[in-house]
Amino acid sequence: MKRLPPFEAATKFVQTNFPTCQGALLAGSVTRGEETSTSDLDIVIFDSHVPSSYRQSLIECEWPIEVFVHNLHSYQHFFQEDYKRARPCMQRMVAEGLVLKDEGVLAAIKKEAVEMLEKGPERWSPQTIIMKRYFLTDALDDFIGSEKREEDICIANTLAELIHEFVLRTNGQWIGASKWIIRSLRQFNPIFATQYIQAFDAFYQQGEKQLIVVLVDEILEPYGGKLFQGFSIGK
Repeated sequence: MKRLPPFEAATKFVQTNFPTCQGALLAGSVTRGEETSTSDLDIVIFDSHVPSSYRQSLIECEWPIEVFVHNLHSYQHFFQEDYKRARPCMQRMVAEGLVLKDEGVLAAIKKEAVEMLEKGPERWSPQTIIMKRYFLTDALDDFIGSEKREEDICIANTLAELIHEFVLRTNGQWIGASKWIIRSLRQFNPIFATQYIQAFDAFYQQGEKQLIVVLVDEILEPYGGKLFQGFSIGK
């Protein structure tokens, strides 16, 4: 059985399951034209009758659906939590979401989301940058010294996370997780994102470490380079 198009399926889902809600949005990859064969429908619901936020996964209208349900105030907690961790998942869904239903509540909520996205995350303090320099240095030294392929892979994964975080946060940008790591890097600096991909691709395919070593050295250099001697926490 051929399934309904995304917007039509999402509208039907809201009408059936949340008929009294004040607002609903369709978000995620299907709204950006980036869906794959495994994509789901991300649907955000705003319903004043819901006592607290919840998330649910289900299959309806031949689609896997992730529904994020909030009342007219509880979503703000998630905005703040995403702001603190510098990963604006909720803000992006709301800002980019296509309106499925609106009884006059969505304009203000979307405005909040857009303003937070444009503002960016809280800037790292000099002390935080020092700490992050040390952690990057420590991971890189482990990577250079490791002689076991299975350990190399795990350390490289750690470096991939740390590098993306350092570059984006020191430049006042939002970070990502999973596929949003490279998406966030591309949004900030496509040239660096390509360099990042090439460095890790060379390691994963040929075991070549040097491009990752150079990458770390380059991003740390403006902040004083690698850091080990004299680093302390809690002294």
